[in-house]
Amino acid sequence: MTTAESSERAAGLAGPVVRTASGAVRGRREDGLTVFRGIPFARPPVGAARFAAPRPPRAWDGTREAYSFGPPPPQETPGPDRTGVPAGPAGDDWLTVNVWTPDPDPAARRPVMVWIYGGAYKMGHAGSPGYDARLIARDGDLVVVTLNYRVGVEGFARIEGAPANRGLLDQVAALEWVRENIPAFGGDPGQVTVFGESAGAGSVASLLAMPRAAGLFRRAIAQSVPGPFFSDELARDIASAIAAEAGLRPTAADLAAVDPRRLPRAGAAVGAGMRAREERWGPVAHTLTPFSPVVDGEVLPVTPWQALAAGAARDVELVTGHNRDEFRLFMVLGGSLGRVTDEDATAALRRFAPGPDGARAYRAAYPGASPGELYERVHTDWLFAMPSLHLAEAQLTGGGRAHLYELAWPAPGGDGVLGACHGLDVPLLFGTFGADLGALVFAGAGPTPEALALSSLLRTSWTAFARTGDPGWPAYGPERRLTQVLDADPVVTGYPGETARGLWEGYGFPALPLLG
Repeated sequence: MTTAESSERAAGLAGPVVRTASGAVRGRREDGLTVFRGIPFARPPVGAARFAAPRPPRAWDGTREAYSFGPPPPQETPGPDRTGVPAGPAGDDWLTVNVWTPDPDPAARRPVMVWIYGGAYKMGHAGSPGYDARLIARDGDLVVVTLNYRVGVEGFARIEGAPANRGLLDQVAALEWVRENIPAFGGDPGQVTVFGESAGAGSVASLLAMPRAAGLFRRAIAQSVPGPFFSDELARDIASAIAAEAGLRPTAADLAAVDPRRLPRAGAAVGAGMRAREERWGPVAHTLTPFSPVVDGEVLPVTPWQALAAGAARDVELVTGHNRDEFRLFMVLGGSLGRVTDEDATAALRRFAPGPDGARAYRAAYPGASPGELYERVHTDWLFAMPSLHLAEAQLTGGGRAHLYELAWPAPGGDGVLGACHGLDVPLLFGTFGADLGALVFAGAGPTPEALALSSLLRTSWTAFARTGDPGWPAYGPERRLTQVLDADPVVTGYPGETARGLWEGYGFPALPLLG
C-alpha cells in the first residue's frame, strides 16, 4: 500500500470491497456515495488483440483498488501533432468502467444509468471532469456507470481483417459487464438505461439497432443524435485514405504494426483535408470527422432509423431530442459566425437540404433569414435536429414509445452568442459548469440560478425516466407532436421546429454512399 493510500484509509475515504466476476475491487467513499474507477470490462486491445472484438478481462488475485480512472483510448488531441492521448493515466488498459453508487448492497436493486460519451467518434474519455456523475447518482438515488470505448482508427476505421464498429462492440461488452456485475454494486440489471450525447447519442441509436445489444438495456436517452452513418463502401474508402497517410495498407496486419498512439495523426491529417474529397465522399467531407458508425450488414445491419421503423426497439422506452442552436458552437469556434456570405449559404443548402429542390424550399420556408441564419439552420437540421426528431418518429412507426425534447435555453458564456448550442446539455445534466465544454459555455457567468434550476430539472427528468419510463412530460405522437421545451420557463408544446420538420418529412437518413 502506498503512503497516499494509507492516508486515504486513515481519513476514512477507503470504501467497501465488491467482488466482480474477474476479482475484488475496493472503491472510495465520496460525498455520500461509493465510487469505483478504472475497473476493466475487457482485456487491453493491444498486441494480438489489436483491432479485435473485445474479450473478457483476465481475472486478478487479491483486491484491486479502484481509485483512479483507466487510461484514455488513443485519439486525436489538441496540439501540433494532434496525436497521443488526452491527460490521464498512461497504459493500454483503455477498456474500463467507473461506478457511482449510493450503496453497494446487492439487495438495493437500484436503477442503473450507463453514460456513453461523445467526441465525433474520434475523441473522448469517461474520466473527463465534465462526466463526474456524482450529482446524477446522488440526486436520483441510482447507480451510474461510465465507460471507455475505442475511438478513431482503433474503434471505427473500416479495415480488412477486423470487425466493423469495434467502438460499438466495446459498448456492448461494457453493457454485458453491467448485466453480470452490477447487482454487487447495488444495481438492477433489469432496469438499465443507456444515455449519451452527440457521438454518444449516435452510439445509443446504434445500440438500439444492433442485434448484439438486444436485451442489455430497457430504456435509452439520445441527446443530439448525429445523422451521418457510413455505408460500408464509403467507410472502406476513408480507411484506405487514412492508411495511405501512414504509408500502409488498410489492413489489421499493417496497422497493428504501428503504435496506436501514432495513428491518430493520420486520421487527423485526412480529417483536415476532407473537403478536397467532396466529389468522392459527398457531404461527409464537410463535417468534423472521418469516423462514424458503419452500416456493415453484420454488427450494424441497417441504420437506426430503418431498424426502429421496423420495430427493432419497440420494447425499449426512448427519450430523444436536440438543442435549438446546435451548429452555433462550431460557427463560433470556426470563426464563421457573422461572416457567412450568400454564396456560402447557397453551397450549404445545396449540399445538405433534402431532395433536389431542397435549397429553394429552405429559402421559401425562411424568407426573412440572412445567409448566416440559413447556413446555421441547414447545418443544425442535417447534423442533429432532424436525425433526433426522426429517431422518435421511427420509434413510433415501429410500435414503440418516445418522448421528445428541445433545449432552448441560451448558454450565458460569451454574452449569450452561443445560444442553445451543441453540448450545452452535458454540463447542465452533470452539473459540471466549470469543466470541459462547461468552461466555455458558462465562461464568466458561472452557475446562475436559472442554470441551477434547469440543471436540476434535467437530472430529475432523466433519473425519473430511468426509474419509471416517464420523464415528466407526455409521449410524442403524430397529431399533437408534444415536445418538452427546456428553457428558463419549461413548457410542453407542439414541436417548435415545425417548419424544418415539414422540409424533412419523409427523409430516411440513409447510410452515406461512396460517390464517383
